Amino acid sequence: MSGTTLVTTPAVRVSPGGGFWLTAYAFAIMMAFSAAPTPLYVIYQQRDGFGPFMVTAIFAVYAVGVVLSVFGGGHVSDWLGRRRVLIWALSISIASGLLFFLPGLAALLAGRFLSGIGVGLLTSTATAFLMELHLADRPAADRRRADLVATAANIGGIGLGPLLAGLLAEFVPYPLVVPFVVFEILLVIALLGVLAAPETVTRRHLPWRPQRVSVPAGDRGRYVAACLTAFASFAIFGLFTSLAPGFLVGVLGERSHAVAGLVTFSVFAAGVAGQLAMLRLSLQGALSAGFAALAVGLSALIAGIWLPAFAAFLAGGLLTGVGAGAAFKGAVATTLTLAEPHARGEALAGLFLIGYLGLALPVLGLGLAAQRWDPRAAVLLFAAGLTLLLVAAVRPLFRTSGAR
Repeated sequence: MSGTTLVTTPAVRVSPGGGFWLTAYAFAIMMAFSAAPTPLYVIYQQRDGFGPFMVTAIFAVYAVGVVLSVFGGGHVSDWLGRRRVLIWALSISIASGLLFFLPGLAALLAGRFLSGIGVGLLTSTATAFLMELHLADRPAADRRRADLVATAANIGGIGLGPLLAGLLAEFVPYPLVVPFVVFEILLVIALLGVLAAPETVTRRHLPWRPQRVSVPAGDRGRYVAACLTAFASFAIFGLFTSLAPGFLVGVLGERSHAVAGLVTFSVFAAGVAGQLAMLRLSLQGALSAGFAALAVGLSALIAGIWLPAFAAFLAGGLLTGVGAGAAFKGAVATTLTLAEPHARGEALAGLFLIGYLGLALPVLGLGLAAQRWDPRAAVLLFAAGLTLLLVAAVRPLFRTSGAR
């Protein structure tokens, strides 16, 4: 595998290897910041007097920002430069963080929307940047290190954000201020690190166009099944970054912000573990394990809420995290197998579009249902809907003949 040509500037002070780790840090911190409000929503509800539906609306605004950004600018680093777009993403996140210091629901909504815009610019840009810096640093190596670090920074970063914010909210004063002061400092450090990284793309002047989306023509049934799997996987992660802390307080009686952050961190850490386990299994084996973990995890989650029992709730979260991570990785692998080489990016764009809709729509419906009905019944309906989606996806996806 050939290396990557660097486009250096006099300001660059680090090697490709150093740039790789600085970019990984920036990726992880931005994803952590994107999920930092999770254990704080209960405090916002008390301060501003809104219910579970508004929590999910705030989360949906973030998802809308991500979707708009992915399809408006997630691909422009191909010709404007990885470092340049990553600097934009970090700057937007820093601006988003400033909005959290302002009182009121409007500032919270605006901050979450801007955070989504930054993440939409970040994910594909940072993933490609890590790959290119890895190849420049180790021209003879395969891409495994870059894949593993990108996965850990992405999903692991989302888990670290609530953990850090929850600990700060629990043990230091001003729980709606101090976490964002800390994240602003971490984001500024990340921005300085990326400024020192070498560029890997020669800037070209091309007319802007939105990200194209295409459906593989070879087996559309499997592609639709992969999209349903992505939708369900993102819905699980959306639940634990929006309403789960409210269930901990209102249903399970657990009022610790640190515990709320730790639960969310554990689910996303399990998601990373599920994706890493995918590396050791065939595609069909990993999908089987992922679906099984999701089925058992959703059952345990429902039991934990209905009993109520915190241990069962946590076990359900861990199992659904493992299952969602493995199932989503399988959905991506299936899409890459089906798509023609020249259209892989467009096919993945469609998969991520459906995935991000799964991040917003199910939890939005769950929040509305929880406001009108018993929250336990709302979660039962949520789990039943996801189970039906997964059942619909099983047979088409398992026609992959065990391909890797």
